[in-house]
Amino acid sequence: MQESPSIPRPISVLAVDDDPAFGRIIQHHLQRYPDRTFDVTLKTSIQGAMAVIAERTSFDVILTDYNLHDGNGLEFCLQLDRQQNTIPIIFLTGVRDVSVAIDAMRLGAEDFIIKEDLGESQLPKAIVTVLDRVRTRKQLRAVEKRMRMAETRAQAIKELVVTVCHEFNNPLAAIKISADLVHRSILATDDEALLGQFEVNFKKVEREIVRMRDLNFERIDFHNVKTPPAGH
Repeated sequence: MQESPSIPRPISVLAVDDDPAFGRIIQHHLQRYPDRTFDVTLKTSIQGAMAVIAERTSFDVILTDYNLHDGNGLEFCLQLDRQQNTIPIIFLTGVRDVSVAIDAMRLGAEDFIIKEDLGESQLPKAIVTVLDRVRTRKQLRAVEKRMRMAETRAQAIKELVVTVCHEFNNPLAAIKISADLVHRSILATDDEALLGQFEVNFKKVEREIVRMRDLNFERIDFHNVKTPPAGH
């Protein structure tokens, strides 16, 4: 039996508008959209909106008018920005003012829609588009963060390798000189065999140091390098 595709959860919307009648229009537009479902919370003031955000931080998107009972949409955006709130904001207003739109975008608004131009399907489509854009941006930031971490890890490993090779160079050179001096001395048969085994092992160490020094870091996937547990 083929499983039915999972139904996406409703998009949680906080609509802030001083006109309750327009709030009902927002609900109407969103409820009639066939592709997604929406859970709408209506508020008429900044204070009411901030209170419900403090109680419930799971809103997916905020719709705000410019004119509100206790301020305006820009002041609302500024309060959200001060609290480092990352809920996407869409300005939905009757104010036809380019400067307001620019100020709204500077304060983090993702879109600016004039109420008079609002078609029945425009608002839900705008919400879905904004959420997709924000999701993509978060994914890109996550990838960039992993890349920066990988680059930092690679640089630390390179510096460690350089340090290790440098620390080995002088002791290895001294050991090699001492071994040559011993080799020139008159030794018993057992001593010759022991020295021969030492030279074999010594050359292995030298080869490993050279291999470490010549590592091609560009071929190492530092994204998948696991960090050992603490204490190891």
